[in-house]
Amino acid sequence: MPSAYGNMTAGELDEAIASLESEAAELKARGLSLDMARGKPSPEQVALSLPILDVLTSSADLVDEGIDASNYGCPDGLPSARALGANLLGVDPSQVIAAGSSSLELMYSLVSKAFSTGVRGDAPWSEQGPVRFLCPAPGYDRHFAITQHFGIENVPVRMRGDGPDMDEVERLVEGDPSVKGIWCVPKYQNPTGVTFSDEVVRRFVSMRPAARDFRIFWDNAYCVHDLVEPGETVMNVFDALALADVTDRVYEFASTSKVTLPGSGLAWLAASPSDIADVKATLSLERVCPNKIVQLAHVRYLKDVAGITEHMAEQAKVLRPRFDLVERKLSEGLGGLGVATWTHPKGGYFVSFDGPAGSAKAIVALAAQLGVKLTPAGATWPGGVDPDDTNIRIAPTYPSLEDLSAALDVFVVCVRLVSARLARDARG
Repeated sequence: MPSAYGNMTAGELDEAIASLESEAAELKARGLSLDMARGKPSPEQVALSLPILDVLTSSADLVDEGIDASNYGCPDGLPSARALGANLLGVDPSQVIAAGSSSLELMYSLVSKAFSTGVRGDAPWSEQGPVRFLCPAPGYDRHFAITQHFGIENVPVRMRGDGPDMDEVERLVEGDPSVKGIWCVPKYQNPTGVTFSDEVVRRFVSMRPAARDFRIFWDNAYCVHDLVEPGETVMNVFDALALADVTDRVYEFASTSKVTLPGSGLAWLAASPSDIADVKATLSLERVCPNKIVQLAHVRYLKDVAGITEHMAEQAKVLRPRFDLVERKLSEGLGGLGVATWTHPKGGYFVSFDGPAGSAKAIVALAAQLGVKLTPAGATWPGGVDPDDTNIRIAPTYPSLEDLSAALDVFVVCVRLVSARLARDARG
């Protein structure tokens, strides 16, 4: 269906473009400097977690189930920290490693290990010839950057409304031994906000990979990041594995990076007992122990999964108005024009936006000229190459509501102006 601009006469379209260009010039003259580029927690969210700094004092008992958190030891994390992660992810504590603040660091470490020394006794990926990794797209740019860093070929797989295109995933995983893994964000996927359906999870665990050392990197980053109640749920992947009588398939990750203090929390890895033993052997060489003081403070502050849920309900009160504002501004500014679609997430940190084919780079560039920084066009695809140049990740969490409103006004004008110019170009 043609857009509203496509339905205009040549004169009407020229008039619309002139009006939008005038509006863009007025916005540029305001000298704005606004940032919607990354999904950072807002200062209000961080403030909710500041009491964690008061949990431990110089007189506090620093012993956790017989482990002295103030000294060396316990490389797989404090028992209470592992138990908290196990309860959050629905696995046994023996299957969990509690690490530092960054689950991304754990992911990098596991890819590096597989590349240099192999997975569970198999040959290192670096010695197996070409290695490929599947990348649901639009997806998370930092995931793609890890595998790209090691020279691994990132293969995009289209995201659907219930998860990745599983027909394509199965075809590649089961038919190509060079496919060693896939990146997944199963709940409120970055940036689409999609939660994988039960059927998608079952198909993941039921695959018969051509490569014995194939692993699913299951980044459950937004497992507690609901914006509304009830939030969406994703099937426990380890329960699904057990039902399918499959082991040694999944590395699952989670962290407190957007739960408490960004960069100053703890991260978890869950895997099969055999895979955990394999990873522990490497971790014992990488470190003596994680920051157990930070782990202890988090466990004593959050206490349990119920405590995390209560804390995240307060986070949602801060975030909901921002996502509501995105929906209102996009609907009022672009609804009915036929030039854009966007997601309506129930959780997570992003809104995935699609403009006309060939528009994303131009929209991002024009927004920058008008004082609004967006995630680079193409970032949500491996190698930064969006085949249709349509997708833009909107990150509304960090700016104040006032700044977000101003940034969205600029964004809407940019989308309308670029779309109108494309409609004019299409007429030759």
